[in-house]
Amino acid sequence: MKAIEIQTVNSKEIQLVSKTIPETSEDEILIKGLAAALNHRDEYIREGLYPGIKDGVTLGSDLCGIVIEAKKDNSLINKRVIVNPNRQWGDSEKVQSKDFHIMGLPHNGALAEYCKVPADKIFPAPDFLTDEECAALPLGGLTAYRALFYHGKAEKGQKVLITGIGGGVAQFACQFAIALGCEVYVTSSSEQKAKKMIDLGAKQSFNYKEENWHKELVKETNGGVDLVIDSAGGEQMNKYIKATKPGGKIVFYGASAGKTNKFDLHSAFWKQLTIQGSTMGSDNEFEKMLDFVNKHQIHPIIDSEGFNLDNAIEAFDKMKSGKQFGKLVINLKEN
Repeated sequence: MKAIEIQTVNSKEIQLVSKTIPETSEDEILIKGLAAALNHRDEYIREGLYPGIKDGVTLGSDLCGIVIEAKKDNSLINKRVIVNPNRQWGDSEKVQSKDFHIMGLPHNGALAEYCKVPADKIFPAPDFLTDEECAALPLGGLTAYRALFYHGKAEKGQKVLITGIGGGVAQFACQFAIALGCEVYVTSSSEQKAKKMIDLGAKQSFNYKEENWHKELVKETNGGVDLVIDSAGGEQMNKYIKATKPGGKIVFYGASAGKTNKFDLHSAFWKQLTIQGSTMGSDNEFEKMLDFVNKHQIHPIIDSEGFNLDNAIEAFDKMKSGKQFGKLVINLKEN
């Protein structure tokens, strides 16, 4: 079978290779892939910027496919499924276990014609979604759900700021918050991306490259937002603190912009803010996320479906450029 794997850690290469179809145990399911999607995690692995990189691992954490082998439950055969990428979260909803990892590293993932997964990690693919939309959902949707609902405790009518709206997780968080009935604001340096999200229901966008964007937000919202969902951190964090109402929350699920110098502790404690880190969510949250998506008929935003395993590296290159709006999806179906 064809697969995309990390070939050599030192040279930071990914390659299309031929591998044997995986053999499954009694507790595993074999899936013939229909579509897989990329996450920034995949590109970080290619660049050697992710911990625990191993040679020869098939990448990919997002998968939709057809069950072709299920040793314990033959009724699953030929079912279209979506895969929970979470592995060994643990018993606590508060935090992942020390053994937690994500499909696609350190074990083989979704970017292959066939993939084996634990039997308890598959769920019926939402009927109203295409194969590509199903593939776009798992990792980003789960990360957004945990940040917005578990940590953010988002409620209908709240004012919510979603930063960096070009990213997949941010787009899910925005769609989820809009579906919940929140008043949603976004940041982006791209007028085109900002307009697309406003067309989908966001109230207003602010260009985070402008020095005083947060002051405009406070003015527009008559005092600030109740909740901020962020992935970058860095020097913008102090602006989020200023843009958040007293008693509000800032939830961040990444730190791509690095550390925050001269962190505004005074404003944070005086406004009694909650500043909370977050990750991809638990197994329980994956089920809740799927229920929410089904209830509200949410369609993941797809940038491009014009990739297959033969040209998948081009999709990685596009992700690195940051020019996409929505998920980059790899077609795994036979041409």
